[in-house]
Amino acid sequence: MTAQRIAGKGMLPKHAQLRAILVDMCTNQLSPGDALPSERKLCIDHGVSRVTVREALGQLVAEGLAVRVHGRGTFVAERTHRSELGLASFHEDMRRLGLEPGTVVLSINKELPTPAAATALGMTEEQQAWHVRRLRLADGTPISVEDAWYDAQLLPDMDSVDFTASVYDTLDSQFGYPVDRAEQTVGAGPASTETAALLGIPKGTAVMYFDRIAYSGEQPVEHAYSWFRADRYQLHMTLTDH
Repeated sequence: MTAQRIAGKGMLPKHAQLRAILVDMCTNQLSPGDALPSERKLCIDHGVSRVTVREALGQLVAEGLAVRVHGRGTFVAERTHRSELGLASFHEDMRRLGLEPGTVVLSINKELPTPAAATALGMTEEQQAWHVRRLRLADGTPISVEDAWYDAQLLPDMDSVDFTASVYDTLDSQFGYPVDRAEQTVGAGPASTETAALLGIPKGTAVMYFDRIAYSGEQPVEHAYSWFRADRYQLHMTLTDH
């Protein structure tokens, strides 16, 4: 493929022209993990200075399209999964994005709920609840850690449920509680030591967190916290004035 020379007196600055070429390279020509051409080769192929090359590459890194590895070069970054903000299980969300969902069940215990979980589920703090922790995967890559609570009196024998499948499907098919709405708060904060280890990121790395209460009619059936890798997951919202 013939390298595209950069116009010296174009409408766009040279670094912006080169950035556009590199964006196309990252998104249409190369795969995640592939190496981008060296700075020297980019200078020669496109007739620009090393300063211009470094500025264009720096923009790609800042935008999350590329990553620099000291002593090795610049590589195409892993794709970020962009989710539409709406009511869907993790399985539904990942499949809509063309990804294969996966789950590792970390623990299932019957115990006293936290005050927040008891309030969210309309329980007393003396009632027993199911506490379920799971690691969620997208195409085999860890993407989120989930910590969820369920009323044990409302949902008996939930420890026999297949938690590698969609819990929302199970709530509907096995317990007769289809989830039809949820209240959710989204925020960001540093990953704890355990969360970072599970997600394969350094401790303190920024993660997105979700605090969700799911309902079946007026009955709250789940209170869940989820921590998502911010470099692999984005939210997309359509806003209107209505």
